Amino acid sequence: MDWAAIAERQRERYETTGKPVLRGNAAYGAALAHLMAAEPDDTRAWFHRAASAWRESWSDATPTSWGRPIGATKALLLAGDDDGAAGAADWALSLGCEEAESPIGRYAAALALLTLARDEDARPQANVLRGRDDFPADVADALAFIAAHDPVAYAEAADSVLTSFENRDEYLEDVPVADTLLVLQLLAARRGIAADLRESPVLPV
Repeated sequence: MDWAAIAERQRERYETTGKPVLRGNAAYGAALAHLMAAEPDDTRAWFHRAASAWRESWSDATPTSWGRPIGATKALLLAGDDDGAAGAADWALSLGCEEAESPIGRYAAALALLTLARDEDARPQANVLRGRDDFPADVADALAFIAAHDPVAYAEAADSVLTSFENRDEYLEDVPVADTLLVLQLLAARRGIAADLRESPVLPV
């Protein structure tokens, strides 16, 4: 992949779109491209831009636009900004995602609670997702096994998530990176159970 070209495309999208949510998407794609190109300073800067744009976009969102707090939390985790990620997680919870009817809302809750190291609270949220047929089972499993600190089961779930990304035809902003798995790995690493992943074109070297 020509990651420099992808990053430039994403920067142009960011600069030319007027809607904050689309700026967030574009900035996130740019950050992923810089991540794959091993450019840490640009990676962090663009993840912060993504999180800021998604937070700004909430004023135009519906109460169930859970992708925005999810995106902000993921972006700040990937930026290595633990305090910022905790703030985004608190924001997600303040919006009521723990009681959401949709699976994406419960995903927001599980992600936020794990980010805040509230593992006991995260487990029932992940288990709700595991009981749904409209949410990726391997992601739900991974969240549950992170909360349970189960390294063997988590490694199996993580490998499945990686395979699912490798087999996709569509990616956010057309940037082929397994970002969800990268976030799961960060959360797993905090608990000492990160998986030893195989090399893959959708993961940074």
